[in-house]
Amino acid sequence: MRILVSGASIAGPVLAYWLSRHGFDVTVVERAPALRKTGGHAVDLFRPAMDITERMGVLPRVEALATGTTRMTLHREGARRPTRVDLAKLFQAASDRHVEVMRDDLSEIYYDAGRDDVEYLFGDTITALSPDGDVTFEHAPPRRFDVVVGADGLHSNVRRLVFGEEAGLTRFIGAYLAVLSLPDTLGLDGEAVTHLGAGRTASLYSARHMSDARAVFLFRRDRELAYHHRDVPRQKELLREAFAGMHPQVDGWLARLDDGGPFYFDSITQLQLETWSRGRVTLVGDAGYCPGPAVGGSTSLAVLGAYVLAGELATAGGDHTRAFAAYEREMGELVRRSRAFAVGAARSLIPASRAGVWALTRGGQLVSALPAAWTRALAKLNTAGVRMHDSMQVKDYAIPATT
Repeated sequence: MRILVSGASIAGPVLAYWLSRHGFDVTVVERAPALRKTGGHAVDLFRPAMDITERMGVLPRVEALATGTTRMTLHREGARRPTRVDLAKLFQAASDRHVEVMRDDLSEIYYDAGRDDVEYLFGDTITALSPDGDVTFEHAPPRRFDVVVGADGLHSNVRRLVFGEEAGLTRFIGAYLAVLSLPDTLGLDGEAVTHLGAGRTASLYSARHMSDARAVFLFRRDRELAYHHRDVPRQKELLREAFAGMHPQVDGWLARLDDGGPFYFDSITQLQLETWSRGRVTLVGDAGYCPGPAVGGSTSLAVLGAYVLAGELATAGGDHTRAFAAYEREMGELVRRSRAFAVGAARSLIPASRAGVWALTRGGQLVSALPAAWTRALAKLNTAGVRMHDSMQVKDYAIPATT
């Protein structure tokens, strides 16, 4: 059975790995000419994704490339002194098994895990899909596949071809995210520096193995801003406007915007598809059910979704109709819970008022002061909140014996 996967970031390589383990013939097409090295930002793997990563045999490599960020110096707008926050305790409260890793590193690790058993077509993209699985590429000759999977992110090309334009399929949840790569002038060593104000927050962090740093900006807006997702100059203009006058240190980070380093900007938007399969085509990860970048645990959800989709295709003996229905049953409630979690997280992480800023700062102080065992015990009482991701179960799927 021949399966085409579009996208080689996170969900695509994980899906390709498990599909090949189940005996399917897998091709991955990726628009970029090689694995993307766009600067990337840190992403979180919670217990379900950690378990799957361990089953793939690459957990030691992931843990070796963890960011190692365990402390935060928090500058609250208007406050005279910064607040010290123990990030290790915050992570322990959220998950019994967690790692923070740079997205580009994680993508490469997953790609390496299955590259020998998967065909990768870099520098190409899908231009047309037929109901029977006939695929037209921009460069490669046309081919027929039994199943086509869009794993190509929030602005999925496959989703556009099958479900139509994004309008009407998304829900803006009131915030924007930007990431900028810049030199590590502060000599960060396991520490993040954060500036927090009403409706906006800016942080700088690095990783143990990196020579540069990442500045991450989050800001609130009641309505969506007018720009195209490929119009970088306009995005930088909007970012400067949002953080004007916050702090001289933040001004210094923004001054690097035109240095030519990697830059990312997008709205924090949820996909609202109630079904993400049509005919021989289905979607996985952010392409099908992005709960909101940076706030909804989308990376862990993508890893779990890729694993489940491969397992259900194997269980159904390649019958895509049965497999897609089972896949959506397995993931449906998890997707709905992740959406609800993301809306609350966006409100909490980017408080709209000074009172909210104070409350968030005070909460960080309290968690840092409490014994780690207490924070874990309290967090475990709320599987719909901070422990939501850890509560997701990883199903066992039989893997054919190798000869």
